[in-house]
Amino acid sequence: MDDFKDKVVVVTGAGGGLGRAHALEFARRGARLVINDLGGTADGAGQSDMADQVVAEIKALGGVAIANKASVADRAGAQSIIDDAVSEYGTLDILINNAGILRDKSFKNMSLDDWDIVINVHLNGTAYVTHAAWPILYEKNYGRIVLTSSTSGIFGNFGQGNYGAAKMGMVGLMNVLALEGASHNIRINTLAPAAATRLTNTIPGRDENIDQPDPERAPHLVTPAVLYMCREDAPTGKIFQAGNGRFSMAALYSNAGVNQGADADFESFLEAEAQILDLSNAQEGWWRRRGKSPT
Repeated sequence: MDDFKDKVVVVTGAGGGLGRAHALEFARRGARLVINDLGGTADGAGQSDMADQVVAEIKALGGVAIANKASVADRAGAQSIIDDAVSEYGTLDILINNAGILRDKSFKNMSLDDWDIVINVHLNGTAYVTHAAWPILYEKNYGRIVLTSSTSGIFGNFGQGNYGAAKMGMVGLMNVLALEGASHNIRINTLAPAAATRLTNTIPGRDENIDQPDPERAPHLVTPAVLYMCREDAPTGKIFQAGNGRFSMAALYSNAGVNQGADADFESFLEAEAQILDLSNAQEGWWRRRGKSPT
């Protein structure tokens, strides 16, 4: 409980699904919330009062929360989310980047407009809000940040080229910010969740009752991993998979490879092919191979 009592937490895309589940649990543990949600449909259109509804839920629990209805994909809107936190509570401690939309199509049939809007909401939106939060966390020498990725990015999923590219981009952003934030106690991790939400219901073949989901598909079953990534002794630079009550980790590995120096050519590459492709002794992360670590 003490890890989150009075902490100021921003959750983007918190009007429903995973974001709402995260926000409610932080509120139950004494955090003060900014509930951001544009209130649009799963493809990003329209606007509604979804953020207000979650704020009302939190207040009914005796918690503290305000609403922000800006789009994370708009630079000024992203800045306003952090500005609202500072204006209302005086600071920021934890940022949960959760907002997202879907525009699924095979790459052959995908319009570039569908590509751009998904990249803008997921990847640029995450960068915009995090960029606005970064100076505050850096100055106070404390911050916990969660980026929301997906197995669609880490491992791939048919028909989600735009979404998968954005979600793998989260891993790249995390890897850099884990290094840049380490000296100022900013710890940043990535979540790859699985749950029944209104976004997943737009995927062809899915038809789940999100008001009464399968108990094992409930969004709140993802939230324990988010709390873990935001506690005082949180790790940094890690990818946590969470869903259906199951928790695991994903990681990037590299092997020692072959150093052929200035004599390297295509033929020598082919001669060493087996050793180059052998991952049996691979290790996690390039920095660990070089004796370095973001922590």
